[in-house]
Amino acid sequence: MGSAVAQTFQAKIYVTLRPSVLDPAGTAVRSGVRQMGYENVEQIRIGKYIEATLTAENEEEAKRELDEICDRILANPVIETYRFDLTPVSETATTAAS
Repeated sequence: MGSAVAQTFQAKIYVTLRPSVLDPAGTAVRSGVRQMGYENVEQIRIGKYIEATLTAENEEEAKRELDEICDRILANPVIETYRFDLTPVSETATTAAS
């Protein structure tokens, strides 16, 4: 039996439309904001904010897994881009059976 230390990470994920993609929701919100008298607002783009907690052996592994998750599930890579901030939360000892 061996033991390994796994780390828990908190991820803050931001998904936004690519700059070349039209954003009708952002345009509608911008129109509403301007109707409220805020004429100085030039552009509004709408995106998604996601929080996730995951456990991995190290930060590189957590980043690799998050990249896969974002690319396959959370974002549509054809029209959206994503970025994430990853913060270590704690370390947990795990025991592996031989």
